[in-house]
Amino acid sequence: MPSDDEVFAVVTEHLGGNHVRLRCVDGETRMGRIPGRMKYRTWISEGDVVLAEPWDWQDEKANVEWRYDEDDADQLRREGHIQ
Repeated sequence: MPSDDEVFAVVTEHLGGNHVRLRCVDGETRMGRIPGRMKYRTWISEGDVVLAEPWDWQDEKANVEWRYDEDDADQLRREGHIQ
């Protein structure tokens, strides 16, 4: 579950390189950055549910912290955390 400074988000678009467009549950659309530790180990596709941490100094951007697999994402949808 997300901490106070993290939100659930759905990847809506790949922007190239290590950037994606995120639709967050707080109603914001943010540009997400995939950190180097995840870049080649975790493949992130459109429609994936991720945990994002918005930047303190620039709210329209966020770091992707975790990608949920399909079963976990379905469970989050059933529990009402995401749509």
